[in-house]
Amino acid sequence: MNSFSVKTFIFSGLAVLLMAVTGMVEQLKEKVGVGVKPIDGAYFLFDGSEAMLQKKWQYWKGPGFAASETIQWKIVDDPVDDGLVLSSNDPASAGGKYGAADLVTRDEFKDFRLHIEFLIADAGGNSGVYLQNRYEIQILDGDSTDHGMAAVINEAKAPYFPYRGLSRWNAYDILFRAARFKNGIRVEQPLVTIYFNGKKVHNNREISKVWGGAKSGIDGGNDEGRGVTDTPGGIKLQAEGHDVLYRNIWIKPLSVENPDTDF
Repeated sequence: MNSFSVKTFIFSGLAVLLMAVTGMVEQLKEKVGVGVKPIDGAYFLFDGSEAMLQKKWQYWKGPGFAASETIQWKIVDDPVDDGLVLSSNDPASAGGKYGAADLVTRDEFKDFRLHIEFLIADAGGNSGVYLQNRYEIQILDGDSTDHGMAAVINEAKAPYFPYRGLSRWNAYDILFRAARFKNGIRVEQPLVTIYFNGKKVHNNREISKVWGGAKSGIDGGNDEGRGVTDTPGGIKLQAEGHDVLYRNIWIKPLSVENPDTDF
């Protein structure tokens, strides 16, 4: 093989390697952020259809429940892209009635990988995503405190910087490992890693308790939220009387043996 052929061979090999590495990077990018499709083994919790809303979701009938028996969350046109999306502005939650009209999945989970997209229409818009119907990942325009946007509620200051602002779609990608118990005693805290619009904002974050009282979700009324039990729970979306929209919600149940949620 002459020197020209050798150089050609080397450059061709490097080109193939570069393309492969670039492809891997692109595949990784596709796993988090706005618009990503379900990963292998995941399934939709909401795909824009009324049929899926009624099949997969129900009201959480906690101590603050005040809605009708039939789900009043509306499916509306996507204000940005084609398709249909879900509005959390249930009439029973008008004025910010806490726990009055939250939706929770019929399926319950322990460990899982969750993707969810949201859009806040107006300043101060407020909702929240609850993991296991216990632990809130906040959705709140204009707040960068430990009670603010993308915070693991009341556990750490909000990572506000990836937020894209009003009337634009945002995404949470979450890997959650439930608390572990031995003989009925909690021996390991729940762990969560979260990407916000493709940026890792929480990594293996322990969650100490359920915040917000009995109206917040499962175990919220047990020893001021410290009495967490070893029971699975659904994904809950909070109604707070605001125009917060949701779309492209999918989940993959997991079994995370080691205490590590980094992904």
